[in-house]
Amino acid sequence: MAPHQPSDRTGRRTVLLGAAAAVLAAGCSGTATHRPTPRTTASPPGAGLPRTTPWRPSPADIDPDVKLRAAQLIEALGAWPPGGNGAARARDRVSALGLPPALADQAGSLLPDADEAALQVIEAQYGGILPDSGSVLVVCRQWTRSGGGVTAGGTTVDVRLSRARPRWDVTALHPAQPGAAATTLPQEARRVLADSRITLPPAGAADIRSGAIHQSALRAMLDLAGSYRMDISVVRSGHPLYVFGTNRPSDHPLSRAFDVWRINGRRVVDPATPRGLIESFMRDAAAAGSYNVGGPVQLSGGATANQFFSDDTHHDHVHVGFNA
Repeated sequence: MAPHQPSDRTGRRTVLLGAAAAVLAAGCSGTATHRPTPRTTASPPGAGLPRTTPWRPSPADIDPDVKLRAAQLIEALGAWPPGGNGAARARDRVSALGLPPALADQAGSLLPDADEAALQVIEAQYGGILPDSGSVLVVCRQWTRSGGGVTAGGTTVDVRLSRARPRWDVTALHPAQPGAAATTLPQEARRVLADSRITLPPAGAADIRSGAIHQSALRAMLDLAGSYRMDISVVRSGHPLYVFGTNRPSDHPLSRAFDVWRINGRRVVDPATPRGLIESFMRDAAAAGSYNVGGPVQLSGGATANQFFSDDTHHDHVHVGFNA
């Protein structure tokens, strides 16, 4: 997230589809956005859409149904069979979930003009969770077919929710809109994009290709990749502008933070993940220059009194933020 109150080389940053590589909140007043820059790769004619699986939360999540509600909506919006494209069909799919059909009008890049589509949720992470409201950042890959070819891409959507019975309501969607790809990139950005120990989602990779991410964050990614394999969920776009429930700006839209949801192939939210692994990662993030390291473990020590923090929002990921 952002400045907070005292407060396995397993992955690849691109998804392979046949021979093609696929690339793929939280405040009360919006999500960080810039000009959309789709980064897609077309597969050879005749290639089929990949098989996907429904995303499921961990039983260890703070409130699993909040995440499930958000993920199911994005799955319904971003996937359809032949003949299911268009805004009207998207509204029908949303309505079938018992949610306002008008949410389909906020889906942005999830609803391209394509004959059919498949979507895989990579992870659903809290952007914020309070007793009666929440933000879930749904990180996904999407494949679309138009004519004979398949195009791969993806995005991150900041899904805002409010408590209701029998299930939480979705009140708004804020899809990521990464900035345009830069003509030239700093060396640190090129190294991050090429490092097989750093797995980036589509929106996160596009953020780095934009050239806007601060070198302090890029250098820390590279430093940490020397000791860990890490899956990043959010860099800049798709993240809320403010720390959830406050008016304090988040470091993410300022291009100086990133969140990690999996370390050495182990999910941060999984109680079976060794606490020692998470603690060492958090301390190494601080040693790499982060002034604001949050996660599921409250650590003592640190260069400042508030360098480490823990709360419900960061029960499922490690936040690494920078102030310069």
